[in-house]
Amino acid sequence: MSALKEYTLEIYKVDRRIKGGYRQVEVIDFAPSTKDFIDSAASDYMDNGYLVKVFETYVTKTNLIGGKEFKERYDTPSFCSPSSESYWSM
Repeated sequence: MSALKEYTLEIYKVDRRIKGGYRQVEVIDFAPSTKDFIDSAASDYMDNGYLVKVFETYVTKTNLIGGKEFKERYDTPSFCSPSSESYWSM
């Protein structure tokens, strides 16, 4: 059995009016589940013509000053993260 982790799906739709060519439609956070379940959920969206990016919701980083490890969301800006120098220089 696979380990249970929290995952986030970012769902994009093709939109040529936007510079990058894709428009973000939805962000879905899943409760702890297996990688197989997440892959099947992502493939359901991809079958309908969407682009899906899968991320582990929480990543482990190290505090720059204290050296302790902590968990934070994958989409936390660097200036808001204690693992960056810009956080401590404010």
